[in-house]
Amino acid sequence: MRYVSSTGSPPSGCFLCTALEARDDRDALVLQRGKLAFLILNAYPYASGHLMAAIARHHGSLEDAAPDELAEAIGLVQRAIVALRTTYHPDGFNVGVNQGRAAGAGVPDHLHVHVVPRWNGDASFMPVVGDTKVLPETLETTYERLSAALRS
Repeated sequence: MRYVSSTGSPPSGCFLCTALEARDDRDALVLQRGKLAFLILNAYPYASGHLMAAIARHHGSLEDAAPDELAEAIGLVQRAIVALRTTYHPDGFNVGVNQGRAAGAGVPDHLHVHVVPRWNGDASFMPVVGDTKVLPETLETTYERLSAALRS
């Protein structure tokens, strides 16, 4: 609702770098921090629990990422999947990287891996007919549920 009712222009700069520099992880939607990568909720999710594992260093391609950065990011993806599985009980996951704007990257200059929980029959007519996404809970609720699961 905050997004729909906002009238301001989109923030400038990289939102992933801004989130990484934030002092309040809850406000920035940062679920977990590592030395080289971090987990963050997607502010415009395709499904409840949609999150991303982002490399901490601002760069946008797999071939430029160091092996230890990729290893930590994928380790966070594994932790996220365990937390999502125990919290939301999805039937599957979409996990992927959109590298470059032509491939669908909304943030082409900062490498990140999407993790989207999926349920049998979760395809909805709303995005097709009404160009609208419907989510059953707020980002704040999702943050609380997943941060608790990641701590356990």
